[in-house]
Formats: sequence, structure tokens, C-alpha cells
Amino acid sequence: MSTYPNTAATDIVTAAADPACAEPLPVLGRDVTVPLVTGGEVTYAALDYAASAPALQRVWDDVAAYAPYYGSVHRGAGYLSQLSTDLFEQSRATVAGFLDCRPSDQVIFTRSTTDSLNLLAAVLPADCQVFVFETEHHASLLPWGDAQVTYLNAPRTPAQAVETLERALAVRDPYGPALVCVTGASNVTGELWPVKELAAAAHAHGARIVLDAAQLAPHHPVSVQELDVDWVAFSGHKLYAPFGSGVLAGRADWLQQAEPYLAGGGASRKVARRADGGVDVEWHTTAARHEAGSPNVIGVYSIASACKALTEAGFEDLVARERHLIAKVRGGLAEVPAVRILSLFGDDAPRVGVISFVVDGWNSSHFAAALSAEYGIGVRDGLFCAHPLVRTLLGSEPQAQGECGAPEAAPGERSLNAIRVSFGAGTPDEHVDRFVGAVKELVADGAKWQYRTEEGRCVPAV
Repeated sequence: MSTYPNTAATDIVTAAADPACAEPLPVLGRDVTVPLVTGGEVTYAALDYAASAPALQRVWDDVAAYAPYYGSVHRGAGYLSQLSTDLFEQSRATVAGFLDCRPSDQVIFTRSTTDSLNLLAAVLPADCQVFVFETEHHASLLPWGDAQVTYLNAPRTPAQAVETLERALAVRDPYGPALVCVTGASNVTGELWPVKELAAAAHAHGARIVLDAAQLAPHHPVSVQELDVDWVAFSGHKLYAPFGSGVLAGRADWLQQAEPYLAGGGASRKVARRADGGVDVEWHTTAARHEAGSPNVIGVYSIASACKALTEAGFEDLVARERHLIAKVRGGLAEVPAVRILSLFGDDAPRVGVISFVVDGWNSSHFAAALSAEYGIGVRDGLFCAHPLVRTLLGSEPQAQGECGAPEAAPGERSLNAIRVSFGAGTPDEHVDRFVGAVKELVADGAKWQYRTEEGRCVPAV
């Protein structure tokens, strides 16, 4: 469950020279310095990869090399337009190879994982039943609109996840369409989910399954065929590419049968006026059906470049090094009695470099603010767009907010009280060492600076 086989990515036009596969992979911002409230500057430790990973230097170089040749795609007869069109479609083939898609699958370019899952929600057949665990990111939890949705309770083991899904599917309408949505790796705990087993359970009961691979794809190879999922969605900005691009890849039939996600140029194959004054439209049956408008060519190319860079670096080596970093962080936090790491499946569960925890006597916003202002370390605090899961994991945690509170909780709810550290292929050992040392110092000695709440956030007092 901790690694997945994958085919090599299809070649794309690459202007930059192949980088050396040294570890960690070179990323933008690795030498950026930030000021400390206590004086001086320090190299910034970006430990919020689960929100957005820094772009790989390789990706940035590839995009910069292409930029002078930028042109519109699919519509132009000029050389730059033709080159850009070829690059765009080669990028589609690269992503299909990276995901080990079936020959009949479609790769559709979107804006993000959220956009991809909303697209899939928009093409669901009538009366489709949707099954989703409460542990999902909001991108997976919320887009299903008018569908009949069954929300499944958080499981406490991978086996329980499969059993929970099987029980829910066993009592569904066996004649109607159904879709299961599941994450590959939690954006809160980093734990890997039993995707292949869940896919088998879904198919055994006549349902389809979509994999939210936003947190999985940057850390592990993802094989659509090996996992036997029907669709996979992920974002470029978590895969070491810039913002604004995403992917939905998988079976074509529901996508071809539905109205376009967006109506407009590119999605339409033929448009003609009728005698009565109306308009008849013939929509494309290819991926273009759901890619109306001028596409984000640079964003698409950056995803393809990231796919190729990760494949060439070798996921086996990347996974091994990440496990080393995970062990460092978890081992260091285990030495602090006031710290509790949040987990669904337990300490031995395979996971990616995403770890959330709480600290006795500290509000999450205050702790994260002190890490940033006093140590130059960027982490995330709050509920991580997975509110039901974090609240389940917090359980009976104390309600005390500390001296610098996060946004006020609604009546009957607990205040925000979780901190998330996340890392990946571009993270040097020094960053995680500094983080562990900072946690120990803050717990032992307290913050060196005074903080105040401003618009719901904890900030250094000036």
C-alpha cells in the first residue's frame, strides 16, 4: 500500500537540460531569507507542502524556455500556435503516462483538484448515488450537488474503511449508478488509504470510484490500472508546478454523455443557426468537450514537466528519502510529552510527509505564528479544509485557546487547535531539524515575543 507501480512518462519537448537527481530536488525559494522578529534573518523553511509545494527549478526552467514560443492552441495556423498545440497535446500524453491510464481514458485539464471533482460532479448520471467518507478534504466532500450523498463515518483502520464502504454499498439501489470518492493520502494525517481494496469493493457492488490524488501523486507513483480506479484528480500546485492547473483523468463515457462543464469555444465542434432562429450545437466527444475557452497552456506544460521530473528522479528514491524525513519529525515530536500527533490508523500506518499535531496549552494559531516569526518556519494551522476529520481527531482535546486565540468557535464547537507540518522532494534535512528544535524550545521555554489576534489570526505584536 505504500508504493504503487507506474509507467514512465511519455516524452515531451524539454528545452532545459536534464537536472542531476541529487537530493533534495532543487526547488524555487530554497535560498530565500526572511526576517525574524527577534532580529536578523534566516533561510526560510517551507514546511507547508500539503497546501502548495514550491515549484521545481526544472519546471520553472522548462516553462521559461518555452515562454518565447507561447501561442494559442488548436485554432491558429501560425508556427507558434502549431508548436503550442503540439506541446499541449504532448503534455496530455505525458500525464496519461505518469498516471498509467488505460488507452481509452481521457485526460482533461482543469484549474485544480477542486475544479476536477466539481467537473465530475457535473457529469454524474441522473439519480447517481455518491459515497464519501467524512475524512475527505472539502474538495471531495462538498461538490456533489443534487446527488444522493451518503457520508461515511471515519474508519480507524484501513480494513474498517473497506468494511464500512461494503456495508453502505450493500444496501444501495443496485440498479442505479453510484460513485465512491476517496482520498489517496490524507491532507491532515498523511496516512495512505487502501485505494485498491476500496476500488475492488466499489466495483463488486456495481459502483465506480474516483481517487483524490492531490496529496498522493506528489509523493508516490499513481497507477490508474494497478489501483483499478475509474478516475483520478490532482492539482499542479501540489505537484511542484505553479498555481492554476489540474487534471481529471479516467473513463470517458460519463464525460462524453454529459453537457459540457463550460459552454463555449473549443468545446463545440459545430454551431449552426436553425430556421426558427435558434442555435444547434454539436459538442466534441474528446477531452475538448470539457475544456472550453483558451486553455492554460503554461500551466498544462508545467504539470507535464513536473510529471517527467519526478519520474526521472525515481519515486523509489524519493519515497525512501521522505520516509527518512518522516521518521525524523515523528521521532522528534514523540520526545515532547505535550505534543500529540493526530492519526486515524495508528503509528505504524504508511504515510506521506504530512503530519498534524496539537500542543497542550497552545492555540494552533499562536504556535504557528511563533514558528514563523521567531524561527522562519512556515507551517499551517486550523482545520485544513477537512473540518469533520479534524474535529473527529481532536475528540476531547481541551478547549483552552491560550493567550492568542484563533477565530471564535461556533456555539458548542471547539476552537481551532491543530498544526500541520508537511514536506516533500525539495525539503532539506536542515528544515525538519530546525522545526523539531523549534517545537522543543517553544514547549519548554515559551514564545520570546508577544502576539495579538488580528482579524482572527495570531500575529506578532508591534
